[in-house]
Amino acid sequence: MSSTELALVTGERFFVSGSVEEVEATIIAASRGSIMQFAWLTDASGEKIGVNPASVVSLRAVASN
Repeated sequence: MSSTELALVTGERFFVSGSVEEVEATIIAASRGSIMQFAWLTDASGEKIGVNPASVVSLRAVASN
């Protein structure tokens, strides 16, 4: 499965499931939704995390071993 590193304005970094394109699409969809709609992603431990799309700084594909 593909993984993506997500960096936030706070400096926090998360590793989430999905390709860069899939994660980007989720973030864009949330940003086009209602005010303060979170982008819901699954982190490396399998936990769901909600991210404010406005706080995303960068995405980076993580090479799978």
